Amino acid sequence: MLKVEGLAFLDWEPVSLQVKTGEVLCVEGASGTGKSLLLRAIADLIPHAGEVYLDGVACSDISPTQWRRSVSFLSAEALWWEDTVGAHFLEPVPAERLQRLALAADCLGWEVTRLSMGERQRLGLLRMLDRQPRVLLLDEPTSNLDAASSQAVEDLLLEYIKSTNACALWVTHDHSQAARVGGRRLRMQGRRLQEVLG
Repeated sequence: MLKVEGLAFLDWEPVSLQVKTGEVLCVEGASGTGKSLLLRAIADLIPHAGEVYLDGVACSDISPTQWRRSVSFLSAEALWWEDTVGAHFLEPVPAERLQRLALAADCLGWEVTRLSMGERQRLGLLRMLDRQPRVLLLDEPTSNLDAASSQAVEDLLLEYIKSTNACALWVTHDHSQAARVGGRRLRMQGRRLQEVLG
């Protein structure tokens, strides 16, 4: 379980929330309201006050690298630092996962510069799952994808969450997506986070 207590960054109101094992909590809101910053703060990527706990263990009690291995942030535009795609993975990617996401079987051998935005986004997702995180912080994980690819990504993420007892905070601008993947929904508005009822 992910527990956030009094998390404060910049001049936003402190945020407290819980995401249970197996749960997907969706965060909605207009551009610029702080949704991505919230995920970055939870991942300990930006300065913040307050505390975040994973199964009772405080972020401040372990190294940032160890925290981010378990609490993984996926940006809408995945970053790449090696020349080839495969150099970013710890383990071989199952062919079935590449096929499900409509990725070429040999794409791990490609130069990163060859990738389209959609390929970068899908491969960034697979790179995150390669680390087997327990909490997924998803910043619009389907923003560059067509409808079929979006559905494939949603299905893969939900299966991963269910099979590994992970949980997720999923930022989206798509109300229909939020209804499909999330149980509870939150809205970032006026520099505060509010639960969406109904």
